[in-house]
Amino acid sequence: MKFPKPKTLATLFPTLLLALFATLGLGVAHGDDGESVRAGSAVTFLQINDVYSAVPVDNGKAGGLARVAALKKQLAAAGKTPVLVLAGDFLSPSVASTVFKGQQMVDALNAAGLDLATLGNHEFDFGPDVLRQRMREAKWQWVVSNVTDEKTGKPLEGAAPYVIRKYGPLTVGYLGLLLPGSEISPDRRQGIRIEDPFAAAARLLPVLKQKGADTIVALTHLDYADDRRLAQRFPQIDVIIGGHDHFPITSVVDRTLISKAGSDARFVARIDLNRAKRRDDLERHHELVPITPALPEEPETARIAADYEARLSKEMDQVVATTRTPLDGIEEKVRSSETNLGNLMADAMRADVEADVALLNSGSIRGNRVYPAGKLTRRDLVAMHPFGGVIAKVEVTGAVLLEALNHGVGRLPEALGRFPQVSGLTFRIDASAPTGQRVRDVRVQGKPLESGRTYTVATNDYLLEGGDGYQMLAKARVLVSPEQGNMLVAGLENYLRSRKEVAPDVEGRIVIDRK
Repeated sequence: MKFPKPKTLATLFPTLLLALFATLGLGVAHGDDGESVRAGSAVTFLQINDVYSAVPVDNGKAGGLARVAALKKQLAAAGKTPVLVLAGDFLSPSVASTVFKGQQMVDALNAAGLDLATLGNHEFDFGPDVLRQRMREAKWQWVVSNVTDEKTGKPLEGAAPYVIRKYGPLTVGYLGLLLPGSEISPDRRQGIRIEDPFAAAARLLPVLKQKGADTIVALTHLDYADDRRLAQRFPQIDVIIGGHDHFPITSVVDRTLISKAGSDARFVARIDLNRAKRRDDLERHHELVPITPALPEEPETARIAADYEARLSKEMDQVVATTRTPLDGIEEKVRSSETNLGNLMADAMRADVEADVALLNSGSIRGNRVYPAGKLTRRDLVAMHPFGGVIAKVEVTGAVLLEALNHGVGRLPEALGRFPQVSGLTFRIDASAPTGQRVRDVRVQGKPLESGRTYTVATNDYLLEGGDGYQMLAKARVLVSPEQGNMLVAGLENYLRSRKEVAPDVEGRIVIDRK
């Protein structure tokens, strides 16, 4: 889940709709004119991706699966053929997922009438057993082209490696592609093989054509750069319905439409497909539909979502401490710079295991909001880190610590989950330097880093397993193993309770020099 800044023919703002080249048969129109243009569409895709809440978000102003379900029913009543698709990431992370391990999302999506879905990396957050169980509970069709059971070589739990469906004049072939397995902690994918998504596409696209598919739709959970490469390498793909990136992206790469709908169903990307009447070209009409209170809630989906909300333990609302300053958890900032929430969480980890320094990947910090000054509840803490991650303690040399920091900042200015939040150390970043050589002037508790000296590092089980590409930590000497460590949320709660009141600030732990 990332925040790329691609140069695209894209809409990145809520009120804009995209109109692209008429020669490609791609455009958007809204109101009566829009419906007139799309009146003869053979199929209408309703795309969501990276949806972590079944209920509305942003204080009820956006999202909500019951509203998405109502939109689908409205289109069906109007004579359309709506197909609700989800491009991965929904079982986790969220406060509710910490309690229910994604069951609340499966039940709500079943009620909403989800038709097709592929896997995202966060479907693996609770390990392979929970993933398999949730896949069995789902009533929709899974299409997952590059994930198989290591023992049998077959797709997981009834998933299909590809799907072919006919809609009027269109015979649509679907692929489902998950990002490389190296981006998922090994313990969470034990017994599961994840093939390179490009290799899977190369293997299966000829099969779809042989079986009569004249329109190719790829459901992907890849970052935008990989979606672009996919479109360039396989121009026979007509539409990429993608996830993993958290704001709306719409572009045409060569002849392929790439669509991402943002996160938490704040928008549904509506994509209408049809054959042109006077030629054999594929018409593609794209619109971002805001999901707001203007849409009614489909009753059964709303009932299920509300029931799960009501079941969340009252203990989640117990006050832990008070913060005198707002805590900045905006993802794009956390994943590209020092923030006071990152400092607070790293400080709590370091204190928990009494380490020299702490290193936390910013992707572990969630909520995507500013937590206001005032009381902090357990619910707030779980929202900040809903994964159930565990604090570990390792020993590494200064050279390895420097390698880890360089890895964490290696793709700036992209805002990525591997960006480090730290405690007990400071450093500077030369953003113009080559990858692997950007970190300067590292100081541990005020003293220059010594490459041959050993340091103790508080980190989490995810990084200890090589998550987010931190392979250098997977080889570290373990002093406190994940089996021995406290949960990160518990460590944070203990830290806050011991202080009762905090006022974390941005202190200059990470300074970025941009030339």
